[in-house]
Amino acid sequence: MREMRLPLLTCLAAACALATTAGAQGVPAAAPLRTIAVDERLVEDAGIRIGDTISLAARAGGPTTRAIVGAITRRGADPSEVARRDYKIRLHLTQLQELVAYEDRVDRFAVLATAGNADSARDAINAQGFGFRAHLSKDVAVQTSQTFAVISRFNRAIGVISIVASAIFLLCIMLLKVEERRRDVAALRLLGISSRTIWRAVVLEASCIALLGSGFGLVFGLVVSRLINAHYQEVYRTPLLFSLLTPGTVAFAIALSVVLGIGAGGLAARRLTRRPPLSLLGR
Repeated sequence: MREMRLPLLTCLAAACALATTAGAQGVPAAAPLRTIAVDERLVEDAGIRIGDTISLAARAGGPTTRAIVGAITRRGADPSEVARRDYKIRLHLTQLQELVAYEDRVDRFAVLATAGNADSARDAINAQGFGFRAHLSKDVAVQTSQTFAVISRFNRAIGVISIVASAIFLLCIMLLKVEERRRDVAALRLLGISSRTIWRAVVLEASCIALLGSGFGLVFGLVVSRLINAHYQEVYRTPLLFSLLTPGTVAFAIALSVVLGIGAGGLAARRLTRRPPLSLLGR
């Protein structure tokens, strides 16, 4: 709960004046207010600024303590915090202990260890006593991201179904397009051009169309990805990327498009070149 909005210099000057007066009268000077760091979403919603004095309480209606806003923190790209609407305030450890009356207790703490010693450090901590449990940060991340893993598998299944359906659709389109050119193919065959040459020409044309379609699809995907990120980052006020177009994804999409284009063009051309030229002319 915000009490007043005073610049930081004004609060410091008032604290110095009170300390001087108290020292002159022989009364112990009051401790200066300590600083805290507040969430940028709280800054936007409550209109808090650096230097404001706010009151903090562990529970509604409980005892409060005053602090000065000294910094504004930005949320990280953590998927587990996307849908959380609560605000975060960072305090000094002694401030937090006084506020929640925990004395010398803690809920959790982090231990920094090198990558090669992480497992041994975890085992050593767990062997010290009962009542607590040490976990690796990667294990905690996996447990808190189960929902997103399910969504990822669901999206992968949708992608596989879409690829199979698009391959069937592409084959049908190529069959229709090649069938429309049966008179041209018959004329080329009667002129002495071999079936292999015609097959290669059709496959080359299908490959070019596949590459051109991949280019349009890449541009479309890039635009849609940026629109999705811009929208949901604004909704959830997070730097997390909701849609990511990686070089590996682009390479896989182009390779898949070319393979499907060559396969569909080859099957359609093979079906057409195996027929006699006169039958292609309807005779």
